[in-house]
Amino acid sequence: MLEVADALAEVLARCRPITDRTGLGFGTTGYVLAADVLADLDSPAWDKSLRDGYAVRSADAGDRRVVEQIAAGSVPAKVVGDGECARIFTGAPIPDGADAVVMQEDAGVLADGRVRINGPIRPGQWVFPRGAEMRAGEVVAPAGTVITPAGVGLLAAVGCIDVPVFYRPWVSVLATGSELVDCGLTPGPGQIRNTNEPMLEAQVASAGGVPTTVIPAGDDLPGLRRAVESALSTQVVILSGGVSVGDYDLVPQVLAELGVEIHFRQVRMKPGKPLLFGTKGDTLVFGLPGNPVGAFVCFELFVRPALRKLAGHADPGPRTVRLPLAVAVAEVNDRPTYRPAKLEVADVGWEVRPLPWGGAPDLRSLLTADALVVLPAADARYDRGTPVPVVLLG
Repeated sequence: MLEVADALAEVLARCRPITDRTGLGFGTTGYVLAADVLADLDSPAWDKSLRDGYAVRSADAGDRRVVEQIAAGSVPAKVVGDGECARIFTGAPIPDGADAVVMQEDAGVLADGRVRINGPIRPGQWVFPRGAEMRAGEVVAPAGTVITPAGVGLLAAVGCIDVPVFYRPWVSVLATGSELVDCGLTPGPGQIRNTNEPMLEAQVASAGGVPTTVIPAGDDLPGLRRAVESALSTQVVILSGGVSVGDYDLVPQVLAELGVEIHFRQVRMKPGKPLLFGTKGDTLVFGLPGNPVGAFVCFELFVRPALRKLAGHADPGPRTVRLPLAVAVAEVNDRPTYRPAKLEVADVGWEVRPLPWGGAPDLRSLLTADALVVLPAADARYDRGTPVPVVLLG
């Protein structure tokens, strides 16, 4: 039985980022850049004013005569000489001869139209120099960068309208079990609704993958084999249920028959001990527990990082921090436990509050969870304020 860290290392070692790439309009967020993006121009392309006011020579003294007015989008026509200034507005180019801007609040217009400056002038004040943001040819967004809304603005600024990005992995999601019925139906005796499939599809989409549904399979070999064989056409396969050691846990047998090499079948954790991971060529296969919280937790710890690495993320996760407990916790665990929790802001900063949790089948406990508290295998009590590892969700 592998430790969580060892299992994750095994998974990530077999993830090869999808080298295929495509060009998208720069308005698409969430994709990962597959190549460096360079600035095509200096930015700003000229020394520009950061305030409405007057462009001046900082070394001058005394009142100044206004020689022209410069608005954003116009080009200065005159050189500012000794005893002169130019009325200027935010974003406009600094005229030759001037090396500073005086805000209009710090200047007064005299009766004869000249301008009097109130206070000292520092060279370069309220001037954004040419190329201060970026220089032409400079890498402004390296390969591996996730495109955010701010990134969209930056790509637009450098004229990158055809953005080279990694493809998102296609993921088959297959729920197994003869007890499952469609979520729109009322379960009959011995039946339950198929909650794992839509939950896992939503997790795939949030992780940057493209989910595709495979018709649920019952606990019979021919039907399960057909479903899994169809699922193996995608880059990632996620199965839920049927991966433990019971008489009806047929997934490992079917995978072996279809040529999937199984690398591990158990991980020392709670919930989620019966976790299977295998590969067939470049296709990754995850067999998650049938209980919903176990499936959810295993996805966050293993599948999400794998999807992120396939999509080109430099840091696939999971994201883990240490935070103080918001309440005292007493636990008796035979394996490291990943308990649903909620982040809270306190006087001392962030802290984490474990949520009421009834165990692996208790999906309701995850509704407001945005983190997992990691508690070691122990019979122990943890006081409020004790720092604990916390896995951030999403």
